[in-house]
Amino acid sequence: MKSIMIIYHSQQAGNTKKLAELVKDGIAQAGSFDVRMVNTNEQRVDMGEVEKSDGLAIGSPDYFTYVAGGLKQFFDDAMIAHRAGKQIKGKPYVGFLTHGGGGGAIQSLERLAGSFEFKKAAEPVVCKGAPEGDAVAAGVELGKALAGVLLGER
Repeated sequence: MKSIMIIYHSQQAGNTKKLAELVKDGIAQAGSFDVRMVNTNEQRVDMGEVEKSDGLAIGSPDYFTYVAGGLKQFFDDAMIAHRAGKQIKGKPYVGFLTHGGGGGAIQSLERLAGSFEFKKAAEPVVCKGAPEGDAVAAGVELGKALAGVLLGER
């Protein structure tokens, strides 16, 4: 069974968590996957699990046009793991972002993902506030897109 990690940072409002759950719903609609969700605001990401994962969904709120500190820590830990020989680079991924009026942090997320040669399975979803309306469908479609790449359908 293919595995996907959804790595995100979410705090009080929970908007990024809500979007992460929509991505998870899309993955579930696309097929049978082992999905693990990790909120970097609650724990560090196990790099052994990242190495075993077939794909990644990575999300953050926008903090001053940059990703959240916990998500930046994930990328720092991933670089250390890569240098130690773990197979982190080159995985298919999708990115998602929530914001209160900016949204520019998506470029930071994509640059960080690019430094690991992650292969973008779909354009990122950028959502102002809580996911509603079109953002709900976009989050689900993002999960389906990642799953589709892993299943060889896209």
